[in-house]
Amino acid sequence: PACEAADCGAQVTFEPNTPPALDETCSLLLDKAALSGLAIPSPDSPGRMRNRVEAVARLSAAVGKERLVEGWVEGPCAEASDLRGINRLMTDFFDDPEFVTALLEFVVEMELGFAAAQIAAGAEIIGVGDAAASLVGPKLYQQHIWSAQKQLVDGIHAMGGLVRLHICGNTARIAGGMGRLGCDMIDIDYPVDFAAARAAVGPETPLLGNIDPVRVLRNGTPPAISEALEGCRAAAGPRWIVGAGCEVPRDTPHENLRAMCGFARRLPTA
Repeated sequence: PACEAADCGAQVTFEPNTPPALDETCSLLLDKAALSGLAIPSPDSPGRMRNRVEAVARLSAAVGKERLVEGWVEGPCAEASDLRGINRLMTDFFDDPEFVTALLEFVVEMELGFAAAQIAAGAEIIGVGDAAASLVGPKLYQQHIWSAQKQLVDGIHAMGGLVRLHICGNTARIAGGMGRLGCDMIDIDYPVDFAAARAAVGPETPLLGNIDPVRVLRNGTPPAISEALEGCRAAAGPRWIVGAGCEVPRDTPHENLRAMCGFARRLPTA
């Protein structure tokens, strides 16, 4: 998640057993004026973005004819938070909306270039992770975030790629807007009522989710996991992808993960 920010020059903290993190006390855009001099990194230059492009190319060469190859970029609100600091960005929405607009424009341009490189390397679908967007209300989402997400989704489609949208957290209040983006699939996290999400998004967009990755998938039993997934299936309808609401915890028992995969394999394919 810190890939693009790292290549922009942000300081990233690496710990042995946790994902990389950004220290908000020394955010790259601690001074908003620094945005005007910030250059968009090239995915072709040495760095973490190129690492991902090369990984996509290797994966595509190995299994691209048999498996869907997915790339990934950070969404507008998430990447803006990485560069500016999430708490500062949330106040910027009120204190300096013009800066927010300029920052989101920078992010969208950067992420479109990153997506293009991954598609050229063999990615067929690009995941867009925009977790921070769940922290804003529907008014701010529509005023600032939705249009930036729409530019990113439309741009990826224009390149020939599919789009998967992942916004962690409670997205109930912005689900309708998410549904209007035109994504090819949308992840729904476990705090959201799945039937309500389906009603808000509409009947056509495939939804993924949304069992609780901790209480159900990690801490539950195979029968409980199957029961929870059956509930998701009933709520989402036929255009549904089996999955947890968010990341699968690293200490999830293997038999529980196999139970989720086995449920998917038993579903009819048409």
